Amino acid sequence: MSRARRIRVFRKGALNAAGIVVFLLAVFPVFWMASTAFKPNTEIFSSTPKPLPSNPTLDHFDLVLNGGIAETSFWVYFRNSAVLALVTVLVSGLLALLAATAVARFRFRFRTTFLIMLLVVQMVPCEALVISLFLNLKQFGLLNSLPGLVIVYVGFAVPFAIWMLRGFVAAVPKELEEAAAIDGASPIRTFFTVLLPLVAPGLVATSIFSFITAWNEFIFAFTFLDDQDKYTLPIMLQFFFGRSGNAWGPIMAASTLLTIPVIIFFLLVQRRMVSGLTAGAVKG
Repeated sequence: MSRARRIRVFRKGALNAAGIVVFLLAVFPVFWMASTAFKPNTEIFSSTPKPLPSNPTLDHFDLVLNGGIAETSFWVYFRNSAVLALVTVLVSGLLALLAATAVARFRFRFRTTFLIMLLVVQMVPCEALVISLFLNLKQFGLLNSLPGLVIVYVGFAVPFAIWMLRGFVAAVPKELEEAAAIDGASPIRTFFTVLLPLVAPGLVATSIFSFITAWNEFIFAFTFLDDQDKYTLPIMLQFFFGRSGNAWGPIMAASTLLTIPVIIFFLLVQRRMVSGLTAGAVKG
C-alpha cells in the first residue's frame, strides 16, 4: 500500500471515528432521558445510577397521560401543540415559498435590503420581543388565544424559511420554466408542475425547522396564554417542578412523549428531501 493511500485510509478512518463520537455524544442525553422515564424512583435517585432500568415501570407515563399532576389530560396539551405546529408549518411554508420565488426570480428596488433584514431579524433574541408582542396581541384582542401564537410563530419561522428557500428556487434553471411556457403552460401551472417539485426538498427542510420551532417553544406560550385548556406540552412540563422537589420520573416520561412526534414528523417528510430533487428536470 502506497503512502498516499495509507494517508487516505487513515484520514477516512479518523473522520468516521470522529463522526461516531459526535453521534454518541448527541444521542446519549436522549438515551438517558428515555431510560430514566422507565426507571422507578428508587433507581432514579440511586447513588449508583445504571444506564438501563433493572425493574422497568410505566407508572411515570401513566401519571403524565392521565393528568395526575398537571390536572388536565395530556391529550389536551398535545392537541394544542399539534394544532400550533401544523398550522405554523402550512402558513409559513406557503408564505415563504411565494416570497422566496419573488426574491429569486424578480429584480426590484430594496431587494438586497430585504434580504439583509431577513438576517437581522434572525439575530434579535426572542426574549427581547416578549413585551412588545404582548402589547400588540393585547391591542388586537389575540392574547390567550392559539391564533395569536400562530401569528408569532409564523413571524419567526418565515424569515429563515425565505432565506433557505431562496437558494433552492435560484438553483432551478429558468430554462425549465421557459420551456413550460413555450409548451403553453400558464404561470400558475408552471409554478405547481415545474418549480414546486424541484423546490420540495427545501420546503421539507424549512417545514422541519418550523415544526420544531412551534412544537418546542415555551416563552411566548407561557407568557401569552392564561387558560390551562390552551396550554401546550412545554408548559405542561412546568407542573412537574415544585418547591418541595422535582418529579424527575414524570419529567423524563413527558419529555420522551414530547420528542416522539418530532421524530415521527421527520421520518414522514425526510424522503422528500431526496426524492423530488430532480423530479421533472428531464424528459424522456
